[in-house]
This record gives sequence, structure tokens and C-alpha cells, in this order.
Amino acid sequence: MTAPHEPSLPAVAEPEQPSGGIYLDYMATTPCDPAVVEAMLPWFGAGFGNASSQHEWGRQARDAVEGARAEVAALIGAEPREIIFTSGATEANNLAIKGGARYRLHKEGGAHPLAVVTQATEHKCVLESVRSLGAEGFTTCQVGVDLKGLVLEGEFAKALAGEARPAVVSIMAANNETGVLQNIKALSAQARDQGALFHSDLAQAAGKVDIPLESLDLASLSAHKLYGPKGIGALYVRRRPRARLEGLFSGGGQERGLRSGTLPVPLIVGFGVAARLMLERKRAESQRLACLRQQLWDGLSALWPGLRWTGHGAPMLPQVLNACLPAQVLGGHSTEALLATVPLVGASTGSACQAGSGAPSYVLCAMGLTPGDAQRSLRLSVGRFTREAEIDQAVGLLAQGAAQLRAASSPPTAQQE
Repeated sequence: MTAPHEPSLPAVAEPEQPSGGIYLDYMATTPCDPAVVEAMLPWFGAGFGNASSQHEWGRQARDAVEGARAEVAALIGAEPREIIFTSGATEANNLAIKGGARYRLHKEGGAHPLAVVTQATEHKCVLESVRSLGAEGFTTCQVGVDLKGLVLEGEFAKALAGEARPAVVSIMAANNETGVLQNIKALSAQARDQGALFHSDLAQAAGKVDIPLESLDLASLSAHKLYGPKGIGALYVRRRPRARLEGLFSGGGQERGLRSGTLPVPLIVGFGVAARLMLERKRAESQRLACLRQQLWDGLSALWPGLRWTGHGAPMLPQVLNACLPAQVLGGHSTEALLATVPLVGASTGSACQAGSGAPSYVLCAMGLTPGDAQRSLRLSVGRFTREAEIDQAVGLLAQGAAQLRAASSPPTAQQE
């Protein structure tokens, strides 16, 4: 991919953190890799052209977009023309689920009822997309999961065999709160046997684990989950046999008519570089992150006997640990209160989309945790810029925070009175 002629750019330093801060929330978002930032900068300046324009400025932008499209496609083993750029995975999920279901409905003219099937632990944007289709007359179904977070096979088969024919089935490859990996090959085979399009949200999985692309008709990607910029994502749309969709936007017909709108060239360029780096570093990075995650578990479980690793025993991403703390560790408080006492540790209690709601995670509750257990759960995720020394520091800070909470909950002694 050739950038427009620009003066040499200054070196970009590693992303900064608050003084003494330790970021352990890579499942929520990742910092842009410095190489990504450096690649994007010229396209905010000299490379300002519209990729749809036919002059030289437009040609440069278009070439950059197509180079990035090829890099994103290579990340999952697709053809470049199977990649449709969107504003992120949320839009890609909406386009896949609503676009696929509506195309099927209009093609068949409502001759028989159609169903849309997903699982109870999906990302909110998938659950809400499915729910909205229910208001349009589609039959909708959320399949349950077991204690490890894996789709219940019996429920899944029953949902596919209902009176309404399945039009779209959406099952995420890797859960955004636990990192649990679903058996996409097996679930897709069952869905396709019933004539459904099979879609998977790959936002957390792409570049981290192998993707069975042959099992997918549609798949969503997000740049900011893999050290790229926010505001850009993509939808993989299978070409052979072709997955048919209706677009959500009316406009100039960009992106094969499926996603109208002027393309954000700098963000797309950054997405492409981020995808290439993920592919190049995938194996080594996965091994390193798994070691960091194990170091984190060893430190916390030694500190707090009775700590439970949610989803442990299921196939899982290498970089995330969702752990339920024993009630006595927090003195009756929640993990939100714990994190408030340790502002230098960037972690979460679950999905960033639910942060601050105060409600227990619906994902963890669907896995069988009680609301109390869910509110004592902590999601910690490591990434490219996490260092070994930071793990031990974070464990120490969390230990101090928990001790403060316990002290605050303890009744005063006679001497204190």
C-alpha cells in the first residue's frame, strides 16, 4: 500500500498509560499500535482524497483502501472482494443479521414463517438486532449455554427444527466477557443443513485463534479489538455460494451496494496495518499472552483461595481471565467497588457496553452464576503492551484494594470505639 508523498514522520512512542497505571482491559479495546498510527497520519493530510473520485487524489485513496482490504481479508483467509467496510462490528452485526433475514423474507414473499436464532451470551448488539426482527414478525430464539458457556446442543437443534424455518443463525466465535470459544464448525453445519445463513461475530477472535472460514457465510470484524483505530470494522460476505443481504443504508452504493457512504480512508488504512501485524505476530503473541494470563491466575488464586475461573475447561482465548471472587474477600462489596479503590488498574466487571449499569452480567447469569457471584466477578485481559512486571504489580494493588474494602466493612473494635 503506497502512501502519498509526505515528509518523514517522527517516531511514534509506545502508547502512554496514566503514571503508574496498568491496563488490563484489552477485551474492551486495545491501544493503536504505533505502526498503525504512523501509517494513518498521511491520509489525514496529503492523502485526503475521496476513494470514489476518478482523479489522481481519488485514485491514491482508492489504492490505499484496496490494499487495506486485501490485508483485512488475509487476516481471516478471505478474498478481498468478500470484505465490506463498516463503522465497526456493531454495524456489521446489524447488517448481517437484519440484512440476511430481510433478504430471505422478501425473496420468499412471506410464504412461511422465518426464524432468527442466536445464543443467550451474545454481545448486546446481536441480541438487540434479533429482538428488533421479532418486532417485524420473525420468530426469534436465544439458545441457552452450559456452565462453561458452551451452546447447549439439544436446545440448538430444537431451535433449528421449529415450525419457523431458520433464516439467519448468529453465534459469536469468542465471548467478549469470558473468552470462551464456541464449536463454530459443528454449529454451522447444523444451521446450514436447515437452510440458514450462518453468521459469527469475530470481533474478539480474529487474529487470535484460527478461523474456520469455510463454515461461515457472514462474519463481523472490529479494528479497535486488534490494535487498530476505533470507528472502522468490516463484514465478511461469502462470495461462493453467495450470501445475499439487503443493505441498511440508502446512498451512493459504495461497498457493492451493501454499505453506502464515503469511505474513511485513514481508518481503513489503519485497519489494514493492524490486520497485517496481527497475522504476522499471531502465534508468538498468543503464546506470550497465555503465559501472562497464567501468571495473573497464579498470583490471584494464591492470594485468594476459592477464586473461581469462569468458563475454565472450555476452549478459550489466551488473553482473558474472568474470575469470581469469594464473598469474604470483598467484605460484602462488589468488584465495581474493588476497582474504584484501585484506579491505577484498568480492568472491568464485564462488557464495556454494560459498564456503570450496576446490573449483574447477563452473560455470567446465563452461565449459571447467581447475581451475587456475577457482581463479584472480575474480567482481566492482557495484550501486546502488557509486561510481566505489571502482572505482579496489579495483583498487589488488587490485594490492597480488597483489604481496604474488608477494613471498611469490619465493625469497629472496642479500642476504636
